Amino acid sequence: MVTLADIEAARARMGDLVDITPCDRSQTFSTFTGNSIFFKLENLQMTGSFKERGALNKMLLLSQEERKRGVICASAGNHAQGVSYHATRLGIKSKIVMPLTAPLVKVSATQGYGGEVIQHGLNYDEAFTEAMRIREAEGLTFIHAFDDDAVIAGQGTIGLELLDQVKDLEAVVVPIGGGGLIGGIACAVKERKPSVRVIGVEPSVVPSMKAAISEGAPITLPPARTIADGIAVRRVGDHTLPLAQKYVDEIVTVEEEEIANAILLLLEREKTVAEGAGATATAALLQRRTSLVGKRTVSLVCGGNIDSIFLTHIIERGLVKDGRIVRLRLQTSDNPGVLHALTGVIAKVRANIVDIRHERAYFGVRLGNTVMDFTLETRGADHVEALCKALTEAGYAYERIL
Repeated sequence: MVTLADIEAARARMGDLVDITPCDRSQTFSTFTGNSIFFKLENLQMTGSFKERGALNKMLLLSQEERKRGVICASAGNHAQGVSYHATRLGIKSKIVMPLTAPLVKVSATQGYGGEVIQHGLNYDEAFTEAMRIREAEGLTFIHAFDDDAVIAGQGTIGLELLDQVKDLEAVVVPIGGGGLIGGIACAVKERKPSVRVIGVEPSVVPSMKAAISEGAPITLPPARTIADGIAVRRVGDHTLPLAQKYVDEIVTVEEEEIANAILLLLEREKTVAEGAGATATAALLQRRTSLVGKRTVSLVCGGNIDSIFLTHIIERGLVKDGRIVRLRLQTSDNPGVLHALTGVIAKVRANIVDIRHERAYFGVRLGNTVMDFTLETRGADHVEALCKALTEAGYAYERIL
């Protein structure tokens, strides 16, 4: 099992090859969550993720012969970039096996850092199998994304930084995928300051660490899609589970819409870009899923590598969750002046019409009538309530489309 000494050695070994990322307090999110919130911005690493810490530490421990032969890994994105970037810096040849479903932005970035990208399989498991085949055939060193003591120790250097950066630290909230990140951080923090609470967060559709702790051993969960693709790990590691069992105080889960809302709020209020996995800790705090109240708490923003197009979809989903985009369906008579009157009611409550669609043949519309779907921008749930009240008072029957 990884020890504090391993993590301290990793920190000294890596030196200034990785950045000490900011960990500043947010008054806005402190108000939102009822805790004093500090954001550890690992999305500001060169590769946009914490993953490069573990990858670098592992490669620094390779022998000269191992470096000469090269390395290989399997990853959907962030670990791939970390291995590619630091292997190139260290003069090591790297091969990166990524599933065909990996986000394009992560594939392009991995190639840009100098690694040879091989796309294979529809998921991580198939990419992993191919990587192991290539490793055996070519004698390469495999760098696991999380289930490796050197990788875990590298990620654990974040915990040492937190204790240096946040005076009187009381809690740390960390996303969980395979468990390497929370295992390393929890070991570093708990061994140095046992009073600090360490809380893990998983997507509700892939609660692999909760399942493993419940069963007392790693188990493989069914495949599931989540916007937190960076931590969509179906089975936690054999090396990481004992660390979670020993050091992690609490594990909670968050829903997809809550992750989307956290991405949106981080972007709007903190001017911080977070990918799905990077926003899960913040989502748990915003939804008050943890037991924390009034604590000096670090929320780890572990990555910011998100596809721009996907980000627009998530923003829209977050706006819907937050009540700032709403869609209403109304059936009215199909006569001149009806739309003018209806939009006048909407204008009086200062809602903004984004889109109007008419339908005269579907949705059970009566002859002589029309169904209109309005997509509207509002200021939030209270504004939507005021809009619906105004429509009711004006005699309009409506249906909210979700």
